[in-house]
Amino acid sequence: MSIIREHTSATLSDAWRTINIDALDPDSSVNFDTASLHPPQPEISEADVRQLTAQVRQLLRGGDAEGALRGCLETPVYNGSEQAREAALQTVVEVLQSIKASEMTPMLKSVYGSPGGSECLDVLMKYLYKGMAATSSASGGSAPRTPTRVTPQQTGFSQIGPRPGASSESTGAAMSVLLSWHEKVVEVAGLGCIGRVMTDWRRV
Repeated sequence: MSIIREHTSATLSDAWRTINIDALDPDSSVNFDTASLHPPQPEISEADVRQLTAQVRQLLRGGDAEGALRGCLETPVYNGSEQAREAALQTVVEVLQSIKASEMTPMLKSVYGSPGGSECLDVLMKYLYKGMAATSSASGGSAPRTPTRVTPQQTGFSQIGPRPGASSESTGAAMSVLLSWHEKVVEVAGLGCIGRVMTDWRRV
């Protein structure tokens, strides 16, 4: 009986593994730098985002909503401070709210059909999910990370703006704006867009 106990305790311990088999595997992360698997991402500061926001607003005033949308999506903040990321999200949301419901699908198709369009819609989907997560956390009682006040606009959607103590109706309306865009993006880019966003290591 004592032999069985000794054998069992030795099996359950890690002492039996004396060879580092990971070092023998050429595909193991021990043998190469995993950072080399990902291209370096440029760091974008909050000042850079503010400058982009000014350019985007100028395009919106000039009636070039598609150009404004492209400008936001072609320069996502993958490497930057939390303030820069939040400012970029605000800019994207501002552009989305300036676009009429009837223009959404044609504009998304135009972006998707252009060079790099698939990547742009993937970035848009990332921002939509980020906005949904922030809106959900705001409705759950935690501090809102994005504005949650909603006021009617002539565009057919709702304008999101800051207001302390936003009601559940406001957060619900804000979520409906993001969900409307989510539906249109899926219609244009397909379900593969969701899979690419979920598996991409880069986060906006």
